[in-house]
Amino acid sequence: MNQEMDVSKELLFQTTRSSGKGGQNVNKVETAVIALFRIPDSALLSDAQKSILMVKLANRIQSGGSLQVRSQEYRTQLENKAAAVRKINILISAALQKKKARIATRVPKAVVAQRIQNKKRKSEIKSGRKKVRRDEY
Repeated sequence: MNQEMDVSKELLFQTTRSSGKGGQNVNKVETAVIALFRIPDSALLSDAQKSILMVKLANRIQSGGSLQVRSQEYRTQLENKAAAVRKINILISAALQKKKARIATRVPKAVVAQRIQNKKRKSEIKSGRKKVRRDEY
């Protein structure tokens, strides 16, 4: 999925009191925003995309299948709402990105030779630590 997904039409918003900046206002005004995206109920996503999101974002999804994001970095509710929408869009589009397939390569001969050389050197060092018996002179 190359284009960025915009799920703002399917989000549910809740407001709470924010911690942080705001001075005396912080105790009176509900500026923090919690955005909920119900993955099973989404009309924008296919069933395959829904299952991918459920697996990849499992640690962020609540038991009912809702993806929850909280934003309280700004002083106004409107800015926090926009930030929450951005966060959810980024999460979903990142989860739906296909992983680039790894191209298998061979180990270079020089690297193999270096590893064998290191093993021989280590073996010589360890054999030098043995006690010497009289019959081995």
